[in-house]
Amino acid sequence: MRLVGPNCLGVVNTAARLNASFLPHRPVQGRVALLSQSGAVGAALLERLDVSSFVSVGNKADVSGNDLLEYWEDDPATDVIALYLESFGNPRKFARIARRVGRSKPVLLVKSGRSGAGGRAVRSHTAAAATPDVAVDALTRAAGAIRLDSVNELIDTAKLLAGQPLPEGRRVAIVGNSGGPQAMAADACERSGLTVPELPPGLLDARAAAALGNPVDLTADATADELGAAVEALVACPEVDVILVVYTPPFGSGLDRTRQAIAEAAKTAGKTVLACVVGHDGMIDGRIPSYAFPEQAVAALARAVRYAEWRRGPAEPAGADVRVDGRAAREIVEAELAASPEGCWLSPAATARLLACYGVPLVESLEVDGPDSAAEAARRAGLPVVLKAVGPVHKSDVGGVRLDLRTEEQVRQAYGEMAARLGAEMTGAIVQPMLQGGVEVIVGGVSYPAFGPLVMVGMGGVLADLLADRAFRVPPVTDAAGMIEELRCAPLLHGYRGSPPVDAEALADRITRIGRLLDDLPHVAELDLNPVIVTADDAVTVDARIRVAPCEPPPSPLLRRLR
Repeated sequence: MRLVGPNCLGVVNTAARLNASFLPHRPVQGRVALLSQSGAVGAALLERLDVSSFVSVGNKADVSGNDLLEYWEDDPATDVIALYLESFGNPRKFARIARRVGRSKPVLLVKSGRSGAGGRAVRSHTAAAATPDVAVDALTRAAGAIRLDSVNELIDTAKLLAGQPLPEGRRVAIVGNSGGPQAMAADACERSGLTVPELPPGLLDARAAAALGNPVDLTADATADELGAAVEALVACPEVDVILVVYTPPFGSGLDRTRQAIAEAAKTAGKTVLACVVGHDGMIDGRIPSYAFPEQAVAALARAVRYAEWRRGPAEPAGADVRVDGRAAREIVEAELAASPEGCWLSPAATARLLACYGVPLVESLEVDGPDSAAEAARRAGLPVVLKAVGPVHKSDVGGVRLDLRTEEQVRQAYGEMAARLGAEMTGAIVQPMLQGGVEVIVGGVSYPAFGPLVMVGMGGVLADLLADRAFRVPPVTDAAGMIEELRCAPLLHGYRGSPPVDAEALADRITRIGRLLDDLPHVAELDLNPVIVTADDAVTVDARIRVAPCEPPPSPLLRRLR
């Protein structure tokens, strides 16, 4: 026997006419399966969504969201799965199941509890940026689930996906009777990455005052029949993927007659049709979602377009084939944890050895312990050089970095001043040759016990936290180039305002390798490569910090399959 709850409203199955709940009203039969961890939120959703079934899971002592995903995957009465969750029991299992289910049925998720810094102290740039909420974002993205910020967004998106076919592309035709709301819809499309293409000449036959480009403004005098004819013509147009009807009542033939005309025109449409009836939310003929505001309609459409593109993509993207020495890497981590069972930051030498196992190059670094050894190291490395303290994580904040030291005497003096300032926190230093030019990038990783590892790339150097220009993925990373292109600073890599382009492919290779490292080594809790200097022909790590910590071993491959 399985247990739903406790502390819940019960269950509903409209197809079986089962209402084993405390709901104050009778749910209406539809194609959306709904799970809510909050009884109040579930009751509110059921007033605005027609459902195939509803489960209020409460405290989830037994039956979980993962169980219900697998049930609804095979439920012929369900086309869309909508979840309101306050917690994940097993996030990695959720991602595996949702990725599979999402190939046939969209999974919508509202996850509350976005704020909060997590349950452990972090010190690296990456760990500070990769909050648990960022982990949820990356996890749902990898699974193809549609994460939403509010219950209203969930309702808007579920109505569209349950009533209409998936969009075949991003080309949107906007047709209606009022220029202002149509212009707002076109602006929202552009902001959301959708296109509003110019329509072929002669496609539409309308009154002389109408504007027949795109948006198509049939004027306030347009009748319901004229609007319906325009929708029919746009449905048949091969240059259009989606038709968005924008109607402002009570003009033309009035609200009821216009809704009827839209429903008739879209009755046999194989394309996505949705409407904005200004000031009115609802469904037209039970099939066509209608939204009160243009931006509301476009936001739901953009989510459906992105989901459709994910679904058309490969089920399991092929990862890059990188050569690694996994056995040597595990031996390094095990030796460090044997010496420090509670976990520790690796020494510069151990960090370099571990990165070398994954083919991630570090700039030459010479460890020193005094002014004279620093000067000797500078002579060997070749002036000018950089002097860095080993102990502090954020070296620049405490004066632990001195750049462009051009003589051995300058190196001696810099070491003495640094030691006097930092005292015991300095714990020695390293000397590196001074690299000229290039773009500074940060590549990092963090591992949460529940969510597993995340990989990050972003704007590097001392501006990493200030600009917060970052992209995250769940490893293994199969689209490192896509991560890079998400960054606002990406144009710097390709040549910006006369600056020479740098080797973005080398940076993508480093991101992929760090993803492999984090996927292979669950004991790596935090990792920062900051900065990585991306030059015309390479991407070289200048400063690296890695923290290892004890953790539960990951499930075996057999157990992963069984789960």
